[in-house]
Amino acid sequence: MTDFILTPLKDIMQIISSGLLAPAITILLLFVAFTVIELGSLLVEVFFERRKAVKINLPALLDTFQVKDTREIPEEIEKSRLFRRQKAALRELIKNRALPAASHQALARRLLDSEELYYAGIINRTDLIARLGPMLGLIGTLIPLGQGLVTLGQGDLNGLSNSLHVAFNATVIGLATASVAFVVSRLRKRWYEDNLSLLEILLKSLLEVYDRERGIEE
Repeated sequence: MTDFILTPLKDIMQIISSGLLAPAITILLLFVAFTVIELGSLLVEVFFERRKAVKINLPALLDTFQVKDTREIPEEIEKSRLFRRQKAALRELIKNRALPAASHQALARRLLDSEELYYAGIINRTDLIARLGPMLGLIGTLIPLGQGLVTLGQGDLNGLSNSLHVAFNATVIGLATASVAFVVSRLRKRWYEDNLSLLEILLKSLLEVYDRERGIEE
């Protein structure tokens, strides 16, 4: 009676697990392509953006905000070595400088939150690969191993060899993509935290400038 129930259940499990092998391998190969793209993007950041970030003189820029006329600040921002997105956020805050103080501060907070979400979206891409890569590699390992044991029981050593080959390849690809994605995520997280910290300081400095101007006018 037990075998009568378990046999079809085992067959269903076998069908499901066998059907998962092709999607798992396909996704792993997509992860490889995406990891290569992200690694190339990281190298572009290293050679262009990070070298630019080192040259930003934050104290001098903050001092410029305090001593320059408010009409000259946009020009100083454009001449600075800030990133394009940082300049865009500062321009948006300057454009809405006529807002009441509380609304102006809320806008600055919103601009900072938008940048944080933007950077989080970039990091989450490689974080996803770092988490799912080993899982899919394990799926791509266990399913062929199960099939290999079946072929071994049938005396088919060639089938066992092919199954082991697929299993080990899946493991290597899963771990390799996860490792590269993890390194990319960690590096970018550190860089983007620095970008956000810099933008927060600049936004606060601009708020102080316009709050002071607002107080003088009153």
